[in-house]
Parts: sequence; C-alpha cells; structure tokens
Amino acid sequence: MKIAVIGTGYVGLVTGACFAGSGNNVLCVDIDAEKIESLRRAEVPFFEPGLDEIVRNNIDEGRLSFTTDIARAVRESFLIFIAVGTPQAQDGEADITSVLSVARSIGLSMDGYKVIVTKSTVPVGTTEKVRDTIKSLTDQEFGVASNPEFLKEGAAVEDFLKPDRVVIGVDDESVGSVLRELYSPFMRSADRTIVVSIRSSEMSKYASNAMLATRISFMNDIANLCELLGANVSEVRSVMGSDSRIGRYYLYPGIGYGGSCFPKDVKALEKMARDVGYEPMVITAVDCVNFAQRERFFNKIAGFFGDLQGRRIAVWGISFKPNTDDIREAPSLYVIDRLLAAGCSVAVHDPASMRNASAVLKDRVDYVESYYDACEDADAIVINTEWSQYRQPNFERMRELMKTPIVFDGRNIYDPAKLKSLGFTYFGIGR
Repeated sequence: MKIAVIGTGYVGLVTGACFAGSGNNVLCVDIDAEKIESLRRAEVPFFEPGLDEIVRNNIDEGRLSFTTDIARAVRESFLIFIAVGTPQAQDGEADITSVLSVARSIGLSMDGYKVIVTKSTVPVGTTEKVRDTIKSLTDQEFGVASNPEFLKEGAAVEDFLKPDRVVIGVDDESVGSVLRELYSPFMRSADRTIVVSIRSSEMSKYASNAMLATRISFMNDIANLCELLGANVSEVRSVMGSDSRIGRYYLYPGIGYGGSCFPKDVKALEKMARDVGYEPMVITAVDCVNFAQRERFFNKIAGFFGDLQGRRIAVWGISFKPNTDDIREAPSLYVIDRLLAAGCSVAVHDPASMRNASAVLKDRVDYVESYYDACEDADAIVINTEWSQYRQPNFERMRELMKTPIVFDGRNIYDPAKLKSLGFTYFGIGR
C-alpha cells in the first residue's frame, strides 16, 4: 500500500518505518526541514532500540522516504496517518490544534478517495472533528478511522511488530477491512485486531494508560504504608502478583511515573470527565499520588541530612524509564530541582538522555561521562532510573569514591541487606 505518515515524532517514525518494513511504500511528513534532512540520512532524532536499523534498511531499499510537502504526500498516498503531537494544555486538556491543522491540509490536497487515520492520542470525538474538517474543504469521498498506538518507549519496535492488540475504530466496514489487511503481516500467529466504534477506540487509549498509571500509584501508596507499618513492599508485591486476577505487571513502587503518555493522558481523561459533569475521583487520586511520591522521595534525602546546603549528590538516571532518552515529566527533574534549590551541587549521569537533560538543566549541574565519576566525593547517590548498567555496579569502587556511602534507591534495584553488609546506608521505597 501507499502510505503517508504525517508527523515524524516517536509514534509517527516508528509507525512509518515498521509499515515500510512489511513491504509498503511509506512517505513520512514533517514541517521541520532540518529534521527531514537528518532522517533522509537515516539519523534518528531520539533513542529507541532497533529503530535506526529499520529506518536505514528501508531507506536503502526505497520503501521509506521523507518530505516537508504534505500536499504531495496526500496526493501520492491511499492511507494517511495523522501522528502529530497533542500536548497538554494548561487545563489538562489535550491540544488537538495540530491534528486539525493537518486535517485542513489533507482536505485542501485531496484528489481522490483516501482513508485518513488518527494515530495520535486524541480526546473522544476528535476523529469526527477530523472528518468534519476535511469534509468542509473537499467534495472527494474518503473514509476515517481511529487507530491508537500502544507502544512502550524502549520497546516500541517490538511492540509494533508483535502487538498485544491492534485497535481499529471505524463506522465503515470497508475501512476496517483495509486496516485489517495493512496489519495482517503482524498477525501471523493469531489475529489480535479488535474492531470497535471510533469513539470506543479513542477512549480505549486513555482508559488503558489510566489503568496502568493507577497500578503504579496504588503500589506507591502501598509502599508508603509498608514503610510506616514495618512491612516489605517487595514481599507484598510478590504475594499480590501471584494472584492471577492481579498479575505481576506494573506492581513496582518507585518515585512515580513520567514520560509523554501517562501524565498527559491521566490529566486529559480528568478534563474529559469534568467537561461532561462527572468527577473522576479515582483518576484524580492517581495523579495526586504520583506527584506526591517524588516529593516524598526528596523528603527522605532532606530528612536524613537535615541541612543539604553544600552537599554533593550523585544522580544516576534522568530519563523517565530505561531504554529511552525521553525526559518529559521525568520525576528525576523534580528531584534534581529540589536538590539544587536546597543548596546541593549535583553530578548527573544517564546512558541516553544527557543531551536532552542539558537542554533543560543547562549549567546548573555537572554532567559526567561515567556513573562512577558522579560518585567522586559524593555525600550520597540518588537513583532515579533503573538502567541495567546500574544494577550490578562495583560497590567497593563506589564506596571508595564517595565521601559518605549513602544510597537513595528510587527504583528498589538493590538488596538492602547486601548494601548494608558492604557498609552503605540504604534507603529504598516501601522497605
């Protein structure tokens, strides 16, 4: 099939590259000319394991190309995916300005029947607005669909190629058939497409992310109770996860969730609920617990030292989770800001997100090449992200480099008993 993907951010580029990998001709569109030139050189602008190879291979084989010309992309394609950003507005609502702007460009460029698909995470009713916008600008026939993405950063390529499910929201069976055919190469072992109404499709993305966020916030509440009551949250989690009704996923406590999806989608769902006169008490609590968790973690550090003025703190991990360079809404940034405001000097390390971090933190922190370098003369190490290389470090080397061997483990990656036996003072979450 001939496909246009409008927007070359995280979702758009993964989508375009993976569709090209299954034999389609894909033209990716972005208004950023510099970004398009970089992509033509197979330079992926963000860190995502495996994506650079897929992009390079499909460019070399002539199935994947890039342009700033949206009109050309519309004319040359049968399927058009809208994958532009929907940033959070001040009131929490998802801003669909870019989505509707793309819809207008599509409407002005239509030269025959097309299928237009909203891939962006959009509030319920947005695909209908896309249809109405296009319809007001053209007499050409077209179909619309909602096809939300469920990609985990750090595992997006695998998620796309081996999806748990593909949700297709349509009100026209023929459009649904087109999208089923498009996704059929990824369904060889079993058909995991789920066809629903357009509004149910849009809602499913928000509901899924809100449920996962709820599990994280719930476990953070349980972890805080464990600390106060003398229980061990790791043991509690093991018992909970053995219940088949609950399962083992997303039961890890920590300093809260971040990234481009959970914070934004939870707030957008709150706003959608209030817009129709419903108070979403559980969803609101999820957001409140998440923010409070990072504050509680900082208070552990401040409470131990009493006075943080002049302390040297090593920070391991800035990205909101491992295997990504995404620092959007990362809890680490809040913790670092609080440490700096309290008078600390901070040395930071992250395997992938140092460039993104420097754009936000500027020269307020010291950037080090090795996580051991961050330990030098440090009063404590603060772990914000559970990168694999942090899991089994040389503890003796750490202890020798540090001024005082203290670890604040925001992701519970270490065994408290082991660290204490090695001479460290250890603080985790819920144990």
